[in-house]
Amino acid sequence: MTTPTQALSDAGVSIWLDDLSRERLSSGGLRKLIEEKNVVGVTTNPSIFHAAITAGSDYDAVIAEEAAKGATVEEAVFEITTRDVADACDLFAPVAAASKGVDGRVSIEVDPRLAWDTEGTIAEAKHLYKKVDKDNVHIKIPATLEGLAAITATLAEGISVNVTLIFSLERYRAVINAFQTGLELAKENGHDLSTIHSVASFFVSRVDTEIDKRLDAIGTLQAASLKGMAGIANARLAYQVYEELFSTGRWAVLAEAGALPQRPLWASTGVKDPAYPDTLNVTELVAAGVVNTMPERTLDATFDHGVVTGDTVSGTYEEANSVLNALEGLGISYNDVVAILESEGLDKFVASWKELLADVEGALATAKKGS
Repeated sequence: MTTPTQALSDAGVSIWLDDLSRERLSSGGLRKLIEEKNVVGVTTNPSIFHAAITAGSDYDAVIAEEAAKGATVEEAVFEITTRDVADACDLFAPVAAASKGVDGRVSIEVDPRLAWDTEGTIAEAKHLYKKVDKDNVHIKIPATLEGLAAITATLAEGISVNVTLIFSLERYRAVINAFQTGLELAKENGHDLSTIHSVASFFVSRVDTEIDKRLDAIGTLQAASLKGMAGIANARLAYQVYEELFSTGRWAVLAEAGALPQRPLWASTGVKDPAYPDTLNVTELVAAGVVNTMPERTLDATFDHGVVTGDTVSGTYEEANSVLNALEGLGISYNDVVAILESEGLDKFVASWKELLADVEGALATAKKGS
């Protein structure tokens, strides 16, 4: 019998797990998800690493190693995170080989404190890529205005990129432009375009969290009827942008040279409101050529009871536009919402990174005392 996750794969959706830890790698748990639940990639972020590294004793040995070397806290965190990602890349290497590099990808994010520093981001992206040293790694770069030039420059070096923290359709257009410019430069630089891969991480549930809060404050029946609809509407319109910008003459020239499109990736797909179906941001965003990166709870729910009926995106654009127009009609500013979400998203990652540094610093000090 076909499982819901197999049905998703058959519909052209790549399932990536939004989590990574040493425990997942050493226990065989991640391998099991590949074998049983159609997982073909992994994404990480500063919050994921903070949770993993501070959860137990799995990192004690590497922290002791780093302490013995006299490593700084920054060097220790760099070593720990890149080691996990490199090992995950090895685990996914057969998937990458079978899909010609489209899947089997593992993402690692630049230091989130560099989100407003173009040159710093470019340097960090190169450093991470060199350290991980695996063909199937994605360097994750936030889609800030400063990040756009860094995305282009990193791709121009032949480095695959996961563009993260995209909330607005306007910014998504700018991301695709940065991607295509990067490939044009990579071509000029003599790189084989067929080996450069990219995804654009478009966030879903956080949009509902912010807009639903505003709808509750309005308190009318019309406002209530729009709850839980904005995130999916926004993502569906992003797919329309994807279809539009990857069917231009500009893209045709790149495709002719071997380039592969930058796939839309649905991020933040775990529902935040328990009133909504737990598979909402999976089953309502099925379309060919997309990635859905899921926390394990969402993956398990999808595997257990997800109802996959094929493409649920094509043909929905008029309806999706009407949702966003209705929100504007109620005085909810789309531009204000997406600006707040980008700022909050970056703040959360920076806070997680700082907490991680503080925790590892403490662990290094303890290891030095014990040696």
